[in-house]
Amino acid sequence: MSETIPLQRKPPDPNTLRGLVFAATGYDVRRCGRCSYCVKHARPDEEDLSLEMLLQLVLQNDDEVLTSKTLWSDGVLTRVRNMCISTMDMPAIMQALRDEARKRGLVPAQTTG
Repeated sequence: MSETIPLQRKPPDPNTLRGLVFAATGYDVRRCGRCSYCVKHARPDEEDLSLEMLLQLVLQNDDEVLTSKTLWSDGVLTRVRNMCISTMDMPAIMQALRDEARKRGLVPAQTTG
């Protein structure tokens, strides 16, 4: 009888936005089930991207996420506490992205955060 070898997943590349979020928070944005729960509770006046799209841009390593109105909205940051039914800590993920934007000098001129 052969022994089953457990699959070991490599951590994401730390040079990607996904890897940076993972290193800072321990959450892999691939866990987003695209259930659209967060989209149903969106406030268009505070968001230019849905939270679902924000995570998709992180997966695509697209720097646009770092200057998005959604990322820098304190209203969104407050509202997303306990929003993700995939149990990801969205405020921590957003904070990690904000920190990375600051490191890269990509803070939008007018931010609320």
